[in-house]
Amino acid sequence: MNVQAPKPHLRGDYASAAADYTLPQRHHAIPERDHATWRTLYARQSALFPRHAARAFREGLARLDCAGGVPDLEAAAAPLAVTGWRLVAVPGLVPDDVFFAHLAARRFPVTVWIRRPEEMDYLEEPDIFHDFLGHVPLLTNPDFAGFLAGYGRLGEEAARIGALAPLARLYWHMVEFGLIREEGALRAYGAGILSSATETVYATESPVPLRLRFDAARVLRSDYRIDDLQPTYFVIEDYAELFALLPRLPELLRAARDAAAIPPGARDAADTPL
Repeated sequence: MNVQAPKPHLRGDYASAAADYTLPQRHHAIPERDHATWRTLYARQSALFPRHAARAFREGLARLDCAGGVPDLEAAAAPLAVTGWRLVAVPGLVPDDVFFAHLAARRFPVTVWIRRPEEMDYLEEPDIFHDFLGHVPLLTNPDFAGFLAGYGRLGEEAARIGALAPLARLYWHMVEFGLIREEGALRAYGAGILSSATETVYATESPVPLRLRFDAARVLRSDYRIDDLQPTYFVIEDYAELFALLPRLPELLRAARDAAAIPPGARDAADTPL
């Protein structure tokens, strides 16, 4: 998730970034080994998508046509014109206020570097494979794209009222690790799931995690794991649920700010399990 400030150990080229943390992608200079890493990752993940990925995600990915190598962000953004989004290259994680400002303006920040071959299965920071393949396909969906822009517009108010923690939980659970029910089956649409071979199968089929019907108040109170498979997933029926949430979010953020957080994997008396 990008909603955190850069730390000294991050590998991105922050020295070359502008004030808004954007920088040139320099697609022409990407070495062949990085394109090969992309193709390996893409082949592995795309083989899982027919069974495990949400329909809107699969349709968006098909429009992006990015199987052949690391995508050129400017050229690849053409299918996003339908929702008014574009892509901006960044060195990696960016500060909260910068991230929110980009989303509010319908600019999605995409990390320019790709993981090393020894990091195929686990990566601490988001790379271009996570950011592009995981997030960009759903930006072709009007309801989801509208929700994400509205989320960005709420960042400044959340910071002002001390509610960044619940706002980050919403992004984590519903943008990075969200599930949707389609024709009676669970499908993944979250970027953190669909950029991970292990979590793609685990989130949709394993009997181990707790899966709950989407409830915004519960999501805003639910802490999460950043170093392991998720113990709890929330399931929507339609992306319009997320877009419809936006007018109520300021009130819900205040309530979640003042309520006790629910530990990762813990149950609550008001839960609605699937």
